[in-house]
Amino acid sequence: MQNDKITLKDLSIFTADGSGGVFDLIDRTTSLAGKDMLRKHLHNPPDTAERLIATQEAIKFWSNNLQLWPKIISNGTIVMLEKFFESADSVSAPPTGITLMMGAMLQKVFNKQQYFLTKFSLSHLSDFLKGCRQLADIADDHQVPAALKQELDAMNKELEHRLADKMMNVGADAKYAELAQLNYQARREMKSMIYRLIQHYARLDAWQSMARATVEHKWVFPQLLPALPIRFEMEQLRHPLLPKPVAYDIAFDNSCNFLVLTGANMSGKTTFMRSLGVGALMAHLGMGVAARSLRISFLQGIITNMHVEDNILKGESYFFAEVQRMKQTAEKLQQHQPHLVLMDELFKGTNVHDAYECTKAVMDGLLDHNDHLMILSTHLYEVAHQFADNKGILFSYFETEMDSDSSFRFTYKLKPGISNDRIGYRILQKEGVISLLQKKS
Repeated sequence: MQNDKITLKDLSIFTADGSGGVFDLIDRTTSLAGKDMLRKHLHNPPDTAERLIATQEAIKFWSNNLQLWPKIISNGTIVMLEKFFESADSVSAPPTGITLMMGAMLQKVFNKQQYFLTKFSLSHLSDFLKGCRQLADIADDHQVPAALKQELDAMNKELEHRLADKMMNVGADAKYAELAQLNYQARREMKSMIYRLIQHYARLDAWQSMARATVEHKWVFPQLLPALPIRFEMEQLRHPLLPKPVAYDIAFDNSCNFLVLTGANMSGKTTFMRSLGVGALMAHLGMGVAARSLRISFLQGIITNMHVEDNILKGESYFFAEVQRMKQTAEKLQQHQPHLVLMDELFKGTNVHDAYECTKAVMDGLLDHNDHLMILSTHLYEVAHQFADNKGILFSYFETEMDSDSSFRFTYKLKPGISNDRIGYRILQKEGVISLLQKKS
C-alpha cells in the first residue's frame, strides 16, 4: 500500500507535535529502534497482498504469545550498545602488558571510569545477546508463521558468531584481564553483527507493538481479501481516537463502490470518513482494527482530499491546490489496482456555482472507476440529487434533530438518503454571532 504525507496527515496518523495521533495508540515498542521501525511500517505498509498476510500472521502470533517477549532487553540496552560500537573503529591494538597485569582493584583506583565503562558495556552486550537468544529459541519451541520464522532464523544465524556464547556467559566476577580482552574482541569483530541483530529486533519490536495494541484495545484482526473484486465490509467500525465513538455498519463492492455523504456541518461526515481511512490503513499494517468485524480487499493506496493547503510562496491559491490534489487523485485512479478515495467537501476555494459544476464533473468522471472505493461528502445537496437515480451510488446522510424552538442536536446516526438540513444560520444565532455584530459600540 502506498500513502503520501497528505493522507497520513488527513487521517491524523501523525500529529504536528508528534503526540496524540493514531501512532500513539499503536506504539507499544520497547526501544527507539523499534519505534523507528514502526514509523517506517506506517509510512510503507506491505506492498503485496502476500506480504501483508504474512505480516498479519506474525502479528497474530505475538498477540497470542506476548509473554514470550524478552524483558531482559530495554531501550537503554540498545542505546548503550550503539555508543559502545561508535568508538569501535578507534580501537587499534589489544590490551597488553601492564593493562592486563593490573588487577581489578588497581584498575578501579587508577582507571576507574574505564573499568566500570567496560564492565557496564559488556553486561549490556550480554543482556542483548541473551534476549536475542530467547527470541531465536521461540522457533524451536512453537509453531511460528513464515515471516516470523524468517526473522528468528536470521537472528539464530547471527548468534553463531564465535564470540556470542562467550559474551553471554561472562560473569559478574570476571577478572579485568578477561573483560579487557572481550571488550577489544567485541569492538573489533561484533559491530556489524550486533547492528544486524538490532535491525531484526526492531522489526520484531514493531510487530509485537501492534499485537500488544490490538490486545490492549480489544481490536479484531480483519479478513484480508484479494485486490479484485473490490470489497470493503464492516460491522460496528469506529474511530479509535474517540473516547465514546459511534459505530457504523457499511459494505462496498464493485456494484456499489461510491458513497455520497450529506448532512450539516459537525454532524459527523469527516469523522466517519476518517474512520474508514484509519480502519483500512490499520488492516494494511497487519494489525487489528476498531470494529466488530471487517473484510477488505488489498488496496494499492488511500487517497484523501480533506484538508488541502494553499502555497503562498508559490503563489498558488486554495482552489488551485484543490485542483492539483484532484489531478493527483485522477492519475492514481488510472491504475488498475484499487484505491480508497476519501473526498471531503470538494472545491471550497471557489464560489457555490463553480463548486457545483466542478463537483458534478468530478462525480461524472469517478463513476467510470468501478475498481476503486470512493466516498464523497458534500454540502451541495443539489449535486447529490442530480445523481439520485444512479444505482451504483450509495447515498447516506447524518441526521440532525431539529426542535420547535430552533435548537438542534447531532445524533451522529448514518441514515440512507440525501439530507436537506441547512443549519448554518441557526449555528450563527446560537453562538450569538448575529446579535454581537448587530450590537452598536
